[in-house]
This record gives sequence, C-alpha cells and structure tokens, in this order.
Amino acid sequence: MLWLSMAVLSAFFSGLTSVLAKCGIKKTDSDIATALRTIVVLLFSWVMVFIVDSANTITAITPKSLIFLILSGLATGSSWMCYFKALAIGDVNKVVPIDKSSTVLTVLLAIILFKETNHLAVKLIGTTLLAAGVFLMIEKKNSGAKNERSLWLPYAIGSALFAALTSILAKVGISNVESNLGTAIRTSVVLAMAWIIVFMKGKQSQVKNIDKTELVFIALSGLATGGSWLCYYYAIQNGIVSVVVPIDKLSILISISFSYFVFKEKLTKKAFAGLLLMVCGTLAMAIWA
Repeated sequence: MLWLSMAVLSAFFSGLTSVLAKCGIKKTDSDIATALRTIVVLLFSWVMVFIVDSANTITAITPKSLIFLILSGLATGSSWMCYFKALAIGDVNKVVPIDKSSTVLTVLLAIILFKETNHLAVKLIGTTLLAAGVFLMIEKKNSGAKNERSLWLPYAIGSALFAALTSILAKVGISNVESNLGTAIRTSVVLAMAWIIVFMKGKQSQVKNIDKTELVFIALSGLATGGSWLCYYYAIQNGIVSVVVPIDKLSILISISFSYFVFKEKLTKKAFAGLLLMVCGTLAMAIWA
C-alpha cells in the first residue's frame, strides 16, 4: 500500500525536522524561526503543486473543504509556535515525546468521528501503550530556580493538542482536494499566522541579525517539514488516519537518535522504557492495519 510507504517517509522527514530546527534556534527567536521556515515549506509545497499540475483544480475546492483546510492551517500554526518554543527552552528527547502524544487523542477522535473501528482492540491497546510510554518519558528539568526553562512542558502539551486537531481537520478538508494542493493552501495560512504573530510581538527587526549558520538549519528544517507534510497528507487522504498518525510519530526514533549524537542528550532507563512502549504500540497498530 503506497499510503503506508508515504507514512513511513513522513516519519523520517519529521524526525529530521526536530533536530535541524533545534540547531536553528540556539540564538534565533523561535517565532522568527517558525515564520522563516514556513516560507521554505510554502515554496516547496507550491513547487510540488505545479509539478503534479493540480493548481488548476483550486477553483473546484468546495467551501467546506476550504474552511477545514484553513482551520487545519491555524491549528498547525498554533502547534508549531508551541513546539518550537518548547524546543528552544527544553531538550529534544523530552519535548518530542510529549508532542507525539497527540497520537493518542488523534486515534481516539478518528475512531469516533471517522468510524475507523477495524482491529479496534489492537488500536486501543496500541494507544494505551503510547500513552504509558509518553508518561514514562516525561521528566522534569533539573533546574534550580523557577525560570523560563521550566516552561517547556506547557508549550509541549499545547503543541500536542493542536497537532491532534490538525490531523482531524485536515482529513475532512483534504478529502476531495489533491493532497499537494491542500498542503500548499494550509501552509499559506500557517505562513500568514506566523508573520502576524512576529509583527504583533514586534520581533520583525530581529530578522536581519539572524546567525547565517542557524539560517541554513532553519531552511533545511523547512525542507524536511515540506517533505514530511507532502507524504503525510497523501497518506492521510488515501489511508486510515488511526494508522497513519502512529506511524508518522515513529519519527521520535530519529529525533532521539540524533539528539543523542548531536546534542549529547541521554535517556534515563525510565525514559528508554517509555520509548520502547511507544514503539511497540505504534508497530502494533501499523502491522494490524
């Protein structure tokens, strides 16, 4: 099944995104980084639209699909803002697992809203393993005084909640729309939202002072995100949401592996056990799709 292969590719590119983004926001403000990388994702998305020649179908999009694509874009923008703020002040191997907990809510919503009840027992068991794994991987930062570094957890939770909404809204919005075109439209919404926030916070003057090396990593993370999205929304459109989403979340393996080698972020035995539970839960849902 092609949609399963696309879901796996989505996971690979998504895993690269986290690490590349972390490299790009050591000094750069997370809101600025989000706005800049969205430009790259948008360009990438529209290039793919013209490659597959689906631009001429934009007039056939129904108002319902357009509304849900816009809502999905707004949810994505909110998720990104929270996610990259959490990455900026927290460790990759702590932020990413919580962000991936959106899988639990997404699978449950897909079962309820889209009646994806095939192999229901396996999905519920897999979801339970995912939830248990996330719980084990949540660890408090060892920081003395209460400062900004202790705020990564609320941002990571916010990222997960909005990410879950993104998948559900996108499934409805992209149902009768070519997947590349749908991705490009919702990315346009994310871009507008990202820059509105930058200007509302008065951060636009920081753009000219961005470190050139970090700018390269921000651009690379945008390309990785673009690749992940194109694969993900093809899989969402043609596959089973409650299976695609967990597979996509296997990107955690790539993110944590890179965080170990690049940032020297090590997992505790408790966190490693949690990671194994998350992988087992995901594989169970994927194998018995």
